[in-house]
Amino acid sequence: MNRPAVRDFALLLLRLVLGTVFVARGFQHWFDTGMAQTGRDFAALGVPQPQLSAYLTGTAELIGGAFLAVGLLTTIVASVLTLLVLAAGYFVHLDNGFFVENAGIEYPLVLAAALFIIIVFGTGRASLDGVLTRA
Repeated sequence: MNRPAVRDFALLLLRLVLGTVFVARGFQHWFDTGMAQTGRDFAALGVPQPQLSAYLTGTAELIGGAFLAVGLLTTIVASVLTLLVLAAGYFVHLDNGFFVENAGIEYPLVLAAALFIIIVFGTGRASLDGVLTRA
């Protein structure tokens, strides 16, 4: 078994799954729910500067998710998304207990842990970061 190849594949799979999740959420904020409604939802949840937070969140999710999937500026993007997930956990999920079916903290914890793995172990060779650092 070629351990570096397995590691690279695992990191690629993790980045693709997380990137897809974040792109879908960002797309939902921008084009499905819409920024005006997302801002109103954020206001009802007590998020500071809800309209600005809605735009920043939707943009970070959409663009950050795409960058994460292809492995571009990955450590920076994963760090920003981790902060975003932790903020969502604090403002939206913390008071709802643990389990996801009650809008609890479970899902943001899983996302934060997965992003932390990428921050610590990097992108692997199957990424734009990997290609650019080998060039």
